[in-house]
Amino acid sequence: MRFLMLAIVLIFPLVDLAVTARFARWTGVPMWMWLVGSALAGVWVLANERVQFRSRALAAFRRDSLLRGLLDSGRRVLAGVLLIAPGVLSDVLALLLLLLPINQRGGFGDPQPVAAGRSPYRDRALDGEYRRLD
Repeated sequence: MRFLMLAIVLIFPLVDLAVTARFARWTGVPMWMWLVGSALAGVWVLANERVQFRSRALAAFRRDSLLRGLLDSGRRVLAGVLLIAPGVLSDVLALLLLLLPINQRGGFGDPQPVAAGRSPYRDRALDGEYRRLD
């Protein structure tokens, strides 16, 4: 079983590059353009996720469920890595990961709502005295 998994992991990049070469020949676009374009898209996805990961992780810790926010971040990181990996097959897998309807709260570039600044007393009124000091 281990040998089979190792063979799949080692052979997949070679098959992926062969499929990319045939796809590039079929479309008439040079192979390096496919590879550079998908790598740039992968770097963009990872850079965008790096910015949003902290707010999503804090929001996940403040809510009851850690799984939803972190699963969405993990899905986007894996898609970014697959886009950086050379080949059309890995790009298709990355696009399928990005199309999964796991988190439907906003678009890709939209910031997710963060619960970090919310008060635990938002539903209750607090009584107290107010005095302004100058």
